[in-house]
Amino acid sequence: MAASDEKSAVSFFDPALAQTRRRVFLQWARTVLMLCVFILCVLSLYWAVQYRVEANLPALKVWVVDFDDSPDALVGPAVTDLAEEIASSSTQTLGYEVKSPADFRNHPMAVRQAVYDEHCYAAIIVNANATSALRDAITTGSDAYQPSGAAQFITLSARDQTTYSSYIIPALNSFELQLRSQFGPRWITSLVADQTANLSRAAPQALNPAIAFEPVDLRPFSRAVSTPAVTIGLIYLIIIAFFNTPFLMPIHAQFIKGDHPPLKTPQWLLWRILSNFVAYFFLSLFYSFVSLAFHIPFSHSPSPDTVSADSPNAYGSGSFVVFWMLNWVGMSALGLPCENMAMILGFPWSSLFLIFWVITNVATGFYALDLAPGFFRWGYAWPLHRIVEALRTILFGTHSRIGLDFGVLFAWVGVSVLFFPFAWSIMSWKMKRGW
Repeated sequence: MAASDEKSAVSFFDPALAQTRRRVFLQWARTVLMLCVFILCVLSLYWAVQYRVEANLPALKVWVVDFDDSPDALVGPAVTDLAEEIASSSTQTLGYEVKSPADFRNHPMAVRQAVYDEHCYAAIIVNANATSALRDAITTGSDAYQPSGAAQFITLSARDQTTYSSYIIPALNSFELQLRSQFGPRWITSLVADQTANLSRAAPQALNPAIAFEPVDLRPFSRAVSTPAVTIGLIYLIIIAFFNTPFLMPIHAQFIKGDHPPLKTPQWLLWRILSNFVAYFFLSLFYSFVSLAFHIPFSHSPSPDTVSADSPNAYGSGSFVVFWMLNWVGMSALGLPCENMAMILGFPWSSLFLIFWVITNVATGFYALDLAPGFFRWGYAWPLHRIVEALRTILFGTHSRIGLDFGVLFAWVGVSVLFFPFAWSIMSWKMKRGW
């Protein structure tokens, strides 16, 4: 008898499934359409951040400062003329800008300080007496002459290793080759015309290449193992913070479900917030341990701003603690919005927020916003941008804005905590209506 009461299975096109089939088709089409629109809108943000890179290359400022002030100077004018020629051309290249030595109190170290302070991405310095030293090498034949003593390239690759390796360093190398191709024939012609020059006594390097550039990277990005800590590894910081919610929610629910009186809602919300902070505290510690385990330096002494140094830690032996605290606050700033959106949207829709959160943070955190369209200026306030900037200060001793970085992250945490009760109210309202 029970067997006869059971409904027999029918084929897909059975008339009994007509309404169900129509409803399923509509829901399926609506969901797929929404996912398609979401993909188009959100993934476009990632593509768009690189859309106008070539057109925005002039935003990568390179200051050219000529300290070669002798009356018969050749080297300095050759460098500044080439920089002005490139800047006035229609070629999409770096933003070369000739500056007066007086802008730097006639001191080359002030130019280095400007690069370190991130007022420009690089600088070309023509050393004082560059032409005189070159002429002396011709007249005296001194083998002590070094062509690289004529000028310097000042860079700061730890500021953004991808931008420097992809755009700035190749452009500077091209600048040097172009300068040599222009200066060499002009220099030889002037020597031939000079009746007093005895070329048989001249130092060979003074004839060719005559001049070169000494590369000075104030903070080189020299350790590949540091790459995950300031790039891809931070994606996992977001993901770990996101998955904190589904793992801990069943545990939190025990306070309001079961054969016991439920915990008061304000205290339950307070428990969730505080327990999340404690969870992030330990999760960020073990996330930080990964960098420590693979010998990313955390105990190097700080170095002067204008001296090239390999991975100087901004806080000396205390750098790991600051690194951990940054990851803790950063995970809180990244995780609490996920917690709020999980309550508002529910599953599986909150997974779409995770995709949005990862893409917008990666687009504004891993790429130079100076090269991005102006639309992305909001990225300076996004959590991952501030985390990456602070990490570079801790690990490489770059120009510090760590107070601002922590301040923005704390603002995200504060706003998320204030919004937490409202997100819970929305979730409760939806639950009562069976949504």
